[in-house]
Amino acid sequence: MKKTKRISTDKLFKSFIYVALIGLAISIIIPVAWVFMASLKENSEFYGNPWALPDGFYIQNFVEAFIEANMGQYLLNSVMVTALALLFLLVVALPAAYVLSRFRFFASGLLNVFVKAGLFINVSYIAVPIFLLLLGWDTQLRALMGEDFFLNNRVMLALIYASTALPFTIFLLSSYFETLPSDFEEAANIDGAGYFRTMFSVMLPMAKPSIIIVVLFNFLLFWNEYILALTIMPGDNKTLPVGLLNLMAAERAAVNYGPMYAGMVIVMLPTLILYMIVQKRLTEGMTVGGVKG
Repeated sequence: MKKTKRISTDKLFKSFIYVALIGLAISIIIPVAWVFMASLKENSEFYGNPWALPDGFYIQNFVEAFIEANMGQYLLNSVMVTALALLFLLVVALPAAYVLSRFRFFASGLLNVFVKAGLFINVSYIAVPIFLLLLGWDTQLRALMGEDFFLNNRVMLALIYASTALPFTIFLLSSYFETLPSDFEEAANIDGAGYFRTMFSVMLPMAKPSIIIVVLFNFLLFWNEYILALTIMPGDNKTLPVGLLNLMAAERAAVNYGPMYAGMVIVMLPTLILYMIVQKRLTEGMTVGGVKG
């Protein structure tokens, strides 16, 4: 009797989980699908049934968004900044996480404390100090060479993005490296591999699932970041989120909704494509063994 009651309780719990997940999926899919449909509508269609399918594929919305609203240039800026930020981040975070998790040396505990303390710093709190710092450097540089460098610079923005993401990335990768057994390193050491060879040839390939999670999470963070991009890029090198806000303000004032939704699609599409590419990797099990005892 107890076993039957337990089975029915498990079925009820699973049914509740399925219903909740389906409801969550619907709440996400419907708005995204609506934005895609709205991006293909002519302006007159927005005054009818908002849930009606578009009469045709009005590609002119994307042409206006790309050319007239300069979203193509903003897209290129976002791609460059995000790619550089991920490159800078991985070059620094991977060795740092490996060393902090696998080696004990003088002040290693203090360094770990500093990394964890960085998790509690919100980037919005330091946007203005960063801007004032870069503005001061540009003022001094302009007095010496007559040129600006630090503000409105895509490489500098990428460096700042990577720096602000270091604490979380190092913490996440360190947590994974700590789960790996030392047998792999001992085997590599017996084969004559040094520390660098062991890290690049043995440990990093094993950390691929964790690296993919880090890349995806930080891609979303960098791609959608707004506050730093608005503060540090006051010139023409705007990124997509800043450009999208300007586009929405302009098209809403002109009562021209199609290009506005086309701009939203331009922002969302790279994220959806990346997720479809790596979603299988996200569910892979992480290898924590492999040496038979």
